[in-house]
Amino acid sequence: MGLSNKAAIVGIGATEFSKESGRSELQLAVEAVGHALRDCGIAPSEVDGLTTFTMDNNSEIAVARELGMGDLRFFSRINYGGGAACGTIQQAAMAVATGVADVVVAYRAFNERSGMRFGQVSSWANAQVNTNGLDNAWSYPMGLSTPAGTVAMQARRYMHEYGATSEDFGRVAVADRRHAATNPQAFFHGKPITLEDHQASRMIVDPLHLLDCCQETDGGQAFVVVSAERARDLPQVPAYITAAAQGSGADQFVMTSYYRDDIGIPEIGVVGRELWRQSGLRPDDMPMAVLYDHFTPYVLMQLEELGFCGRGEAKDFVKDGAIEVGGRLPLNTHGGQLGEAYLHGMNGIAEAVRQVRGTSVNPVSLDEKPHVLVTAGTGVPTSGLILSR
Repeated sequence: MGLSNKAAIVGIGATEFSKESGRSELQLAVEAVGHALRDCGIAPSEVDGLTTFTMDNNSEIAVARELGMGDLRFFSRINYGGGAACGTIQQAAMAVATGVADVVVAYRAFNERSGMRFGQVSSWANAQVNTNGLDNAWSYPMGLSTPAGTVAMQARRYMHEYGATSEDFGRVAVADRRHAATNPQAFFHGKPITLEDHQASRMIVDPLHLLDCCQETDGGQAFVVVSAERARDLPQVPAYITAAAQGSGADQFVMTSYYRDDIGIPEIGVVGRELWRQSGLRPDDMPMAVLYDHFTPYVLMQLEELGFCGRGEAKDFVKDGAIEVGGRLPLNTHGGQLGEAYLHGMNGIAEAVRQVRGTSVNPVSLDEKPHVLVTAGTGVPTSGLILSR
């Protein structure tokens, strides 16, 4: 029994993306879920399942109460920050495909700029009453206490191993911001950058410049998942869930897996192999991708782990506009988390749905290859999807 094409995303909804929402995280979650339900014409009373992140502060029962949902037959939460994004859709699809629930909503909402800022030193991370806190307690006292700091370690090793440069990372930021510039919903709408702008931006943690780092955003995003059969009768073009996978590598830590022989991100390789196995597709079947871009070096590493190019070849793969619309593999056509918003990867899933529907502001033709690959957070146990028309 397989999961492929048994369920579909039929509704997407979001709040505006800002630096100060002016309302509670629960309000953001309720707004996003409400928009998603209206998008597909499903009443809140029909929802019988909810799924989100362990890091989300909005309990399922609070969201259900505020929207007037009835009985819930299914609810789940996924660990590891941004690595959970595509996993929420996988959970929803599995529930629907097995009859555990009929209408499942996945959501994520936070005030990450006006509230707790993930990019800052956060003492809670090494004080968690779980083994993630214990793991962080080894590095935090040494000053390795921000996401940029942990990524910089791996980025520098990657540069040493494969000859990549800061300019190679910068090409990801340039592509993202070029796509964001034409997206009215993006925080950086109308604000493209050049490679020179990237190189001139201030250093955050060597080798990461400011423009290598994702935003901090206030906002919410939600999705409605139903069976493939029901999806055909709803108003929007369904985005069928052709493959959905989670992955964790050997000797895995959260952002500090420095003790492996390979200091890369093999967990994305686990996800990729499972996506290709489930779908029967290959990298050449993808006309575009939405790759989790909280930090630019991980985009290059993902291209290699997923099989779009060989190890150490991503620096050449991204040259000459290859990852921009019109190139051989457009990435993050909404602007990504560097250009549109940082919603823990959930807004990337929304862009994949828009591409399937044909409503993206930066459309890529899916006529011959009707698929979009999406990945979740890197450097952590993670997840991925292939959505299809």
